[in-house]
Amino acid sequence: MSEPLLEVRHLRKYFPTRKGMLHAVDDVSFSIEEGKTLGLVGESGCGKSTTGRLILRLHEATGGEILFRGKNLQELSPREMRQMRKKMQIVFQDPYSSLNPRMSVKSLIEESLLQQNRQMRSAEREKRVFHIMDLVGLERRLAHAYPHELDGGRRQRIGIARALILEPEFVVLDEPVSALDVCVQAQILNLLMDLQKELNLTYLFISHNLSVVKHISDQIAVMYLGKLVETADHETIFKNPIHPYTKALLSAIPIPDPAVHPDRIILEGDVTSPINPAPGCRFRARCRFCMPVCASEEPELKKYGNSMAACHLCGGGHE
Repeated sequence: MSEPLLEVRHLRKYFPTRKGMLHAVDDVSFSIEEGKTLGLVGESGCGKSTTGRLILRLHEATGGEILFRGKNLQELSPREMRQMRKKMQIVFQDPYSSLNPRMSVKSLIEESLLQQNRQMRSAEREKRVFHIMDLVGLERRLAHAYPHELDGGRRQRIGIARALILEPEFVVLDEPVSALDVCVQAQILNLLMDLQKELNLTYLFISHNLSVVKHISDQIAVMYLGKLVETADHETIFKNPIHPYTKALLSAIPIPDPAVHPDRIILEGDVTSPINPAPGCRFRARCRFCMPVCASEEPELKKYGNSMAACHLCGGGHE
């Protein structure tokens, strides 16, 4: 197995609130091989988007390490991190709110070139912009259009072009298709997969939609209230999920066949507060298999077959 392009070790991010420290990301570890995609899934508020921003140091971590080709990003100065961001980019969820409405398509795409390479000539920048527009499927005639004149799919293609113009190696895709129509979602997903093959890109794909994640990911990590509860390759996690939370998520996926009546797992109970969380499993209040040990001892992420899961019941017959 090759060395991972990106390795995250015991990553933590705590936000101070009036009631205490909010544990948004708490001891998260994973790695992504070059040219592969890790799908990070979970409910809204679980910390998956924060994790993506921590990797790029858009937020500063409370603790842990972020290694990119073996280099610890936490140790880089602001100037060094600025240079590193040529290799690490992000595509945001809402393509409209992430674009300056007063800038044309051409200006939006070439903005980072102006910031990172001030010596580049105007003609060369224009050539690069048109090349990347062709690559992401944006018609050149739209170069002088503005975001409000375009549909959601084209706006997101601008976001992808902005991320790729500096020729990065790693891209965080933060819910890149959740704000789009279903038919447009498929187009953008196929585009991202084609670009990955053509440019040898490595992705962290963040989403709450397991169906979408299955389509694009090599590995999948499931997150709950700041913690990873299960990781596995996409085939294993869909065929043989281990953690009760993963099973509940999978049971909620719609099946396009009215003759099939899947067994839905309805989660009951209150969501545990992420502010100064008590010891034990954070999923215990909603878990039908909760045992006394779950309230006193936090489960570790351990290997079970082809998966890794954090559950006291793993291997204990909770099918």
